[in-house]
Amino acid sequence: MDIDFPLVLVIAVFVTGVISLLDKVWFSKRRQQAVQELQQQGAGSELIESAQNEGAIIENAKGFFPILLLVLVLRSFLVEPFQIPSGSMEPGLVKGDFILVNKYAYGFRLPVLGTKVIEMDDPARGDIMVFIPPHDPRYFIKRVIGLPGDQIRYSNKELFVNGEKILHEPTNLPMASSSRVLELAEKDYTVQHYRGLPSKGDGEWIVPEGHYFMLGDNRDNSGDSRFWGFVPDENIVGKAFAVWMHWENWGSLPSFDRNKVLQ
Repeated sequence: MDIDFPLVLVIAVFVTGVISLLDKVWFSKRRQQAVQELQQQGAGSELIESAQNEGAIIENAKGFFPILLLVLVLRSFLVEPFQIPSGSMEPGLVKGDFILVNKYAYGFRLPVLGTKVIEMDDPARGDIMVFIPPHDPRYFIKRVIGLPGDQIRYSNKELFVNGEKILHEPTNLPMASSSRVLELAEKDYTVQHYRGLPSKGDGEWIVPEGHYFMLGDNRDNSGDSRFWGFVPDENIVGKAFAVWMHWENWGSLPSFDRNKVLQ
């Protein structure tokens, strides 16, 4: 069962915030009144301390609220960490890479709802983008290939954008046939195909307004727009811009030798 962490975080901030507010405007005054009455009655120090006690719920709520609020603001509007879940972006990104996602590159959006409230830049060809695909509530990461209005064709492992073939030059990565992209928004990255496998997801598409066509760099092992369609603008999460750690599983140690700025 997948947990909707943004929703859980928003609820936690709301609940702890409401409890903190109620304590400020009501509960604390009730405690002060009770302490004053006990002092007037000459009560002992233990009773007075007991009346001053906030209780575990209020104490924890007041302690966690500013921390949760800070996490919500950072995660929703500035930078969010994300772990690469599969090999669909190899060789540039591999399973276990931890990346940072710029949440404001494509506009400020409300948490959970995803509604854009402040316009910024639009996605550009070649950007590595995190988004929610139309068929799955989980985060996906792919490369922006088609912008609104673009004509995309993928045939026999060759990519065409608006009728122009995207040129490549061979590289020497082992176990696969790979090539470095030469002409796509001046981005410097490598795509990968597997020798002997037939071309997958061949077809031709015109990107509708307000949508984007996404491809994985590992073209023979990527579920992307060739199979499930276009990504609407409201499903955009942010722009991936750096790898900051690699950690495959709990049985291995984290490493930082793959740290890099993403192209």
